[in-house]
Amino acid sequence: MNAFVGSAVFVIVWFLVLFMVLPWGAHPPEQPEEGHATSAPGNPRMGLKLLVTTAIAAVVWLAVDWVVASGLIDFRNMT
Repeated sequence: MNAFVGSAVFVIVWFLVLFMVLPWGAHPPEQPEEGHATSAPGNPRMGLKLLVTTAIAAVVWLAVDWVVASGLIDFRNMT
């Protein structure tokens, strides 16, 4: 896997993991402010979620890279 393909796979994995991590710990506030959606989370903790997303995506990407490099899945000879 070259650098471009590896980067593209990482970006795709990162966004998939982000959408799985976003709901973690998201609770609406007891008293929503005027003009805010009642379902909007009170404290989304986006910085922590972005760090967790990056860590999980790195592990998943390493697993994908290992599977492709080991030859368990060969995309070149698929017919």
